[in-house]
Amino acid sequence: MQDRAIAGQNTQEVDRKINQDLLGNVLAAPMRFWLLLGFLALVVAMAGGAVGYMVNQGLGVTGLHRPVMWGFMITNFVFWVGISHAGVMLSAILRLSQAEWRRPATRAAEVVTVFALMTAIMMPIIHSGRPWRTLYWAFPYDFSRGIWPNVRSPLVWDPAAITTYLTSSILFVYVALIPDLAVARDRSTGIRKAIYSVVAMGWRGYPRQWRLQIIAGFLLSALILPVFVSVHSIVSWDFAVAQSVEGWHSTIFAPYFVIGAVLSGVSAVVTVMIILRYLFKWHDYITSDTIDSLGRLLVVVALAWFYFFALEILFGLYTLENSELALRKMQMFEPPYSYLFITFLLTAFVIPVPLWLFRSVRRSFLWMTITTILVNIGMWLERFLIIVPGMARKGDLTFNWSTYHPSIIEILIVIGTFALVGMLILLFSKVAPLIPIYDVKEGQILRDKITIGKVDVPAVKREE
Repeated sequence: MQDRAIAGQNTQEVDRKINQDLLGNVLAAPMRFWLLLGFLALVVAMAGGAVGYMVNQGLGVTGLHRPVMWGFMITNFVFWVGISHAGVMLSAILRLSQAEWRRPATRAAEVVTVFALMTAIMMPIIHSGRPWRTLYWAFPYDFSRGIWPNVRSPLVWDPAAITTYLTSSILFVYVALIPDLAVARDRSTGIRKAIYSVVAMGWRGYPRQWRLQIIAGFLLSALILPVFVSVHSIVSWDFAVAQSVEGWHSTIFAPYFVIGAVLSGVSAVVTVMIILRYLFKWHDYITSDTIDSLGRLLVVVALAWFYFFALEILFGLYTLENSELALRKMQMFEPPYSYLFITFLLTAFVIPVPLWLFRSVRRSFLWMTITTILVNIGMWLERFLIIVPGMARKGDLTFNWSTYHPSIIEILIVIGTFALVGMLILLFSKVAPLIPIYDVKEGQILRDKITIGKVDVPAVKREE
C-alpha cells in the first residue's frame, strides 16, 4: 500500500511538472517571446505594405512579364502547400501506426499544416493583382447572363481541394486540442477562463469523453489521408494539364509533388520544433530521441523523392524532343538557372541526406537545424525551376521569350509569408500548448513497456 501511495504521489508530481512546463507560455510568456513576435509582426507589416502598393499600382511593379506570368508568388504557393503535408504525415500516419516517438511532434506539425495552408491560399489571390476578383474563379457571378466558372480549370480545382484540406486539418487540430484547452481553463481566471470554458466544450475527462475523442482522432486520421494525397496531386495538375509549356506535361508530377511535399513538410517541422525547444526551454520533451527518429524518417522520404526526381528528368530526356532537350539544357547548363539547379541539388539532397546517415548528426540539434533549413531552400528552388524556365520558353517565336527578374515587391511578399507563418505559430502558442499535454502524459506511462498479447516489450527502441 505504501509503494502504491508513493507511486501515486510521483505520478502527481510528474503531471504537475508537465502542466507547468507546457502551459508556461500560455499563462506567462517570457520577454524573448514578445520580442520575437514583434519582429515578425514588423516583417509581416512590410510585406502587407508591398501588397498594398502592388494592388494600387498594378502587376507592373513585379518582375512578371510575357510569357513568364507565374513567378515568385506561385512558386511560394506550391511551396507552402507542400509544407502543409507535414501535419498529416506526422500526425495521421504515425498516430495510426502508434509510433511512440511522434508524441511531442504532432501538435506542431498539425499547426504548421493549418497556417501553411492559410498562407498558400493567399498567394494566388495576391498574384491576381486584384484580389476581389478572385471570387470569379470559384463562384458564379452575374446570374442574369448565366456566367459560370470553367470547371475544367485548375483555378476551380485548387480552391475546392485546399478548402477541403484546410477544413479537415482544423478539425483534426481542434479534436486533439480539447483536453489541453480544459487544462488551460482550469488554470485560468476571468475572461480567459470563460473563453477556455466555451472552446473546451465541457470537457471533464470522463471515460466516455476520452473514448469519443480517441475514436474521432482515428477517424479523422484515416479520412484525411485521401485528401492529403489529392491536394498536392491537384496542385501538380495545374502544371501537367498545360500542354503549351515545355517540361510541364508529365504524368509523374502527382507522386513527385506529393513525396516532395512530405520531404519539405517534415523538414519544416523539425526546424520549428528545435526553435521552439530553445525558445520555451522544452529540453525534457523535445529530445534527441525524437529528432533522431525524424531524421531516420527524412532519409527514407528523401530517397523516395530523389527516385521520382530522377524519373522526371529521364522521362523528359527519353522522348528526345528538341524542345524538351533544350529546356533541360537551359535548366542545367545555362546561367542563371544552372547556378540555381546546382544549389537546389546540393541543398535538397547531396548535402543533407549523407549527413543524416550519421547518428551523431541526427541527434545534434544544430546540425538538424542546418540540414532541414537547407532542404527547404532546395525545395523552394525546385518549384522555381519547374515553373519559370518552362514559361520563359513559352511561345513559338524566340523574340517572345524573356528572362524573369523578381522585383523587391515580390521578394518582400515571399519573406513576409515566412514571417507570417512564424508569427501565427507563436500566437497559437500563447493560446494553447504546442506540445500535447495528454499525449506527453500518456507517453510517460507507456515509456517503459507496452503489452502486446501476453508479452511486455519496450515501448520505444533506443540505440545504446
